[in-house]
Amino acid sequence: MASISLSRARQMIRKTLEAGREAEMNPLSVVVLDNGGHVIAFERQDGASPGRFAIAHGKAYGAVMLGMPGSAQMARAEAQPYFVAAANGAFGGAMIPVPGGILIKDSKGRTLGALGVTGDSSDNDAAAGKAGVEAAGLVAAI
Repeated sequence: MASISLSRARQMIRKTLEAGREAEMNPLSVVVLDNGGHVIAFERQDGASPGRFAIAHGKAYGAVMLGMPGSAQMARAEAQPYFVAAANGAFGGAMIPVPGGILIKDSKGRTLGALGVTGDSSDNDAAAGKAGVEAAGLVAAI
């Protein structure tokens, strides 16, 4: 089974943070989860509020557990709020259905895990995360 190594997770985080700095975003927090929703790595830039871990985790967790990126979750929440509310209840309230939850896939389309980014606007979070995933040679579904 394909997986994400700690080294690759750290590379994605580093490149996500670099993309955020280059775009002059607010301080970001980034987490990488495996395909079972378990944390591989997390970093929070200086100045990012401490509650950002839970938000980054919630974005990534929803992506990997539902198999859809944050943007698709948000669209689903707008079209079928009862479904997203029920799914979030089933997951103990752990998902945050907005952009910034990115599925990490290999070149064959297999989901390896998810990356969650928070700290700026959700769209900016997603853009920085996409850059980080792609810099590691993987495919980002945002």
